[in-house]
Amino acid sequence: MTDHPDNDKTLAAIMDKVGINKKLQEYIQCSSTLHSYPAPGLLIGAIMVDYALELLGATPEDKLFTVCETPKCLPDAIQAIAHCTTGNKRLQVLPIGKFAITMNLSSKEPAVDAVRVFIDLQKLEKYKTINTWFINSPLFIKQTMAVPLQEEIITAGRNILSFEWVKVKTAQKTKWNSVICPECGDMVPDYMLENNKCAACGSKGYYEKIY
Repeated sequence: MTDHPDNDKTLAAIMDKVGINKKLQEYIQCSSTLHSYPAPGLLIGAIMVDYALELLGATPEDKLFTVCETPKCLPDAIQAIAHCTTGNKRLQVLPIGKFAITMNLSSKEPAVDAVRVFIDLQKLEKYKTINTWFINSPLFIKQTMAVPLQEEIITAGRNILSFEWVKVKTAQKTKWNSVICPECGDMVPDYMLENNKCAACGSKGYYEKIY
């Protein structure tokens, strides 16, 4: 399933022990494969996506759109299960720092009802190991608490989550033209220019040419 067979066996044993349904097991397994191992945030993410789908009355085969409020772990569960990706423009990752997702079905309307699923801090207090990990406490020791954390996450399931119905704007297609960046000479969409140059020559520059 992943590059960590021991983790896989442990997780499979935990899921069998807790008795979670086959569908969620498959969601967790495919998410773990994409992520390369069953990280705690990924496990919670798979449970969140499963919950959001049920609340929407949707399946992974439906055309879905998702906003993810953290770049850590959670986006991979969304991509693996709901097939919302940055490449198909159905996943928007916002670096807000909250462990939450907002999901909606496709709509031609300018705004649509969506469900936002998030970790509920009050509910989390009942689960000592998850809470210790989630708040990044120095009391969390990965070497000895990793397996108990997995088991507590699987056991807790949706009990650490809450949801709310919200309204979100739908993505609207816009016409654009290709332009040449006067600084680097590369072609980019006109709407992505910053001060008449491409973002790589401006605020999003991340490399330096060496030859």
